[in-house]
This record gives sequence, C-alpha cells and structure tokens, in this order.
Amino acid sequence: MLIRTLIAAAFFAPAYFYALRHNMHMFQLNGYKNGEHLSWIKKNIRRQWILIFAILLGITRLFVKPLALDVFICFTLYIIFVVYRALNRMSTKKKLVYTPRVKRMLFTIGILSVIGTATIWAVFGWESLVGEMLILVGAQIIFTLLANLINHPVEKAINQYYINDAKKKLQSAKDLTVIGVTGSYGKTSVKFYLQTLLQAKYDVLVTPESYNTPMGVVKTIRGSLKPSHEIFVCEMGARHVGDIKELCDIVHPRHGVITSVGPQHLETFFNMENIKNTKFELADALPAEGLLFLNGDNEFINEKAAQYKDPVFYCSATKGKGYYATDVSVSRRGTEFTVVTPEGEKETFRMKLIGEHNVINVVGAIAVAHRMGITLPELKIPVRKIRPVAHRLEMREHGDVTIIDDAYNSNPVGSKAAVETLKMFDGIRILVTPGMVELGEKEAEYNHKFGTYAADCCDYILLIGAKHTKPILEGVLSAGFDEKKCLVYEHLEDAMSYAYTIRGEGHKYILLENDLPDNY
Repeated sequence: MLIRTLIAAAFFAPAYFYALRHNMHMFQLNGYKNGEHLSWIKKNIRRQWILIFAILLGITRLFVKPLALDVFICFTLYIIFVVYRALNRMSTKKKLVYTPRVKRMLFTIGILSVIGTATIWAVFGWESLVGEMLILVGAQIIFTLLANLINHPVEKAINQYYINDAKKKLQSAKDLTVIGVTGSYGKTSVKFYLQTLLQAKYDVLVTPESYNTPMGVVKTIRGSLKPSHEIFVCEMGARHVGDIKELCDIVHPRHGVITSVGPQHLETFFNMENIKNTKFELADALPAEGLLFLNGDNEFINEKAAQYKDPVFYCSATKGKGYYATDVSVSRRGTEFTVVTPEGEKETFRMKLIGEHNVINVVGAIAVAHRMGITLPELKIPVRKIRPVAHRLEMREHGDVTIIDDAYNSNPVGSKAAVETLKMFDGIRILVTPGMVELGEKEAEYNHKFGTYAADCCDYILLIGAKHTKPILEGVLSAGFDEKKCLVYEHLEDAMSYAYTIRGEGHKYILLENDLPDNY
C-alpha cells in the first residue's frame, strides 16, 4: 500500500500544480468574480469534466482499495497533468500574473488542501491517501471560488486602503482636471488620442493600456500621478451596473466623454437599458460646471442625452449639432477630413489612422481639446502624430501583404466598421476571425449579421473555430458568398498559413478581426 501511495504522489504533484495554475489563470481573467467564474465553468464544463470525474473517482477510492483502481487513479492523474499542461501552454495571450492577491489566494488554497487532507485522513486513515490526492486535484475546479470567498474581507480591506490613499493624492492635486472617458467601445482609443492632443498645451497623465477598473485606476494614481500633472484622463470600464459610479466616486471627474453605448458585455449587463444607464453614470457624476461630450452618431446616446443640460456633441458627419467631420477621404496612407465647430470654424486634418469610424473618435478628442483651450490650427500637428492603438485597425506591412490588426475586443459596431474599411482597399481582401463573444443570448444573432456584412466586403473569409463561428458561416453563405472562399480552421496559425498562399491580382490585405481571450 505504501508503494502505491508513493507512486500516486509522484503523479499527484504535477497534476495538482497544472490544474491549480489553469483554474487560477481563468479566475484572474474572469476578474476575480465568483459569479462570472461560475458562468465560465458552466459554459466550459467539457474542458473541466475530468476534474469532476476525478472527485467522483477519488471518493470511490475512499471506500474500496483494489490495486486495479489505484493503477487507474495514477493513469487519471497523468491524463490531468498532460491536459492541463497543454492548456497552460496554449493560454499565452495574457499570462497569469502572480499578483499579491493571487499569492494570497494560493496560500488559502494550500490551507484548504491541508485541512481537506487531514479531515479525510482522520476519517478514513492513511490508506485513503491515494483517493485524497485525486480529490484534491479535482477540487481545483472549486478551490479558487472558496479561496476568494474566504479572502473577501481581507481583499476588501486592502483595496479600501489603496482607494483611500489614491483619493488623498487626488485631493492634494488642487489644480488637476480629471476627464473621465467611458463607452462600450472606443474609450481606449479616445483616451490615447486625447493624450496626444492635450499634450500640445498641458502635462497629461492617462491610465495605461486598458487600465479601466477601480484598482487599475488606483494603481495609476498612486504610482504615476505627479504634482506637475495638469490633466488626468481616466478610462472607465464597466461590466456591471454601478461600475462607472464606483470609479467616479474615486476620481471625481470634472468633464466626461461617452464614446458609445452598444451591445457589449450583455452576459453581465443583461439588457441595453442597463448598459445605457451605466455609461451615463459618468454624466450623473459631473459637477454643474463640467462639460459632457457625447457621440452624436450613437442612437442610444441620443435617446439619453435629452436628460442632460447643454451636452457637447461630436459626430462623424453633419448632424446639425456640435462638432462634426466633413469631406472625409480614406486611403492606404491614412485619412483626411475637415472638422467644423458649433461656431462654424473649420480646419482640415490629416492622420495616419484608417477607417471612417476612426474619424468619430478623433473628432471627439478634437472637441475636448478645443474646449480645453487649444485652437484648431494648433491641433493640426498633434492630429498627425496620432498613432493607432495596438490591435485596433493597426496596419503592418509585410512585403506584398498588409496586415490590418483589429484583434482587440471586437463588438458588433466595430466589426462592421472594420470589414467596411477593408472593402475600401483595392486588392485581395481577406478576413480572419473567430467571431465575437460576451454578447449574451444575442451572440449568435450578432455573429450571423457580421457574416452578412463580411460577405459584402471580403474576397476570402477564414473562420477560426467551427463551433463558435457557425452563425458567421451561416450569415456568409446566406448572402450568396462563394463557399469555396469561406473556410473554417481550428487554429489561427493554419488560417494565416493559407492566407499567405492565396494568389491573385493586386496587393493583399489581411484583416485580423478579434482575438478571443484565453478563457474562451
């Protein structure tokens, strides 16, 4: 029996490590939220069934101890090790970060493992260890949830300490103007465009990358805010009702920009009304003298705008109100357009960004900068300096191939705009996409519509993942697209390899639209 136990222990250690690491990684990607992680487990139960099987098999082993069962348990532990090592190697887009919170959770999981082992040992004796080890490995499917629940009071106290410290630092910056930026999409782009434009006159701090959660914002304030900063552009993300209000209670924005309202994160918002109200929590938080900048192209924003006094609208084309763009011209070299202010002042701008839908974001940034005291002529050079935000219609040249990288967090409006941008180029136009996620019950419907849009704009369509892209394929074929030019691959690498082999007349353009996160 001792030899059996030692052999099982040799298989147990790597299986335990990789199963724990994978589940902790997914929990981190799900925002350390038990509700979202439970939903993820339900949707991905086929990926985790072996852990549930391990628990059941381990419980069986507590009561019966034949040699054949122990051999089978060792084999099961080996399979778990192989499967989860492979999953960990595949999950490379956003690696697990061993933050202090993760380390605290790992400590708690260790304590839970010790308690579980001691309890089973006390009841069933040391001969039950083989079963115990298998149960502990299988329990990784729920240990992250339990550890997070146990640690919640501690985490809440730690977070509140950091939040209070950030608030004190903001209060000490008497001359600092905070500009909040939120929206279902476009907020990260507008944030960085604002940074480029406002730096023509001010010392500007922005939240880095896609830092748009309370602790991401707090980390920026505590680590980067200096007395010399005059403007803090704070990106505000949301997955639940009240998230924007929570951020506003920390930074107290003076001005706000709402870039869009659309069907993003419907799995957690449930309906469009909740999304709309949550985005406008920013507007509700502004002081009386604050300026509210609204995307006048967005129907949901226009529905809500009437409730607010004197908002500043910006539009991609003349709408009879606010700032708007006209004479838009798009080429492979970039975009040229003219901005007209509410007072009728005009100025022509050139930028390296492509796509008419990018114009609306830049016009919004121009509107904010102009109201902050920078003249339109003074903004011409800063607009030329604007660079594409990483993975948002970012163009890269590879010989006779142009990669248009729009891989970050696709949405129904952005995906439609991306393929319409692809259509404007003369040459071989190839779309590579796994489709869109986090759209709740309407996910299949939106992906089907995306397929119909793509069929009208592309010469080749390469889909990644047969199951998830089925609605896109149906939409593509329903639009009469040549099925020989719409292919499905399981891996991005295979699709790209084929894309490079496609031959035809003209330059080749490959649009990478969306890139599913590791937890999909």
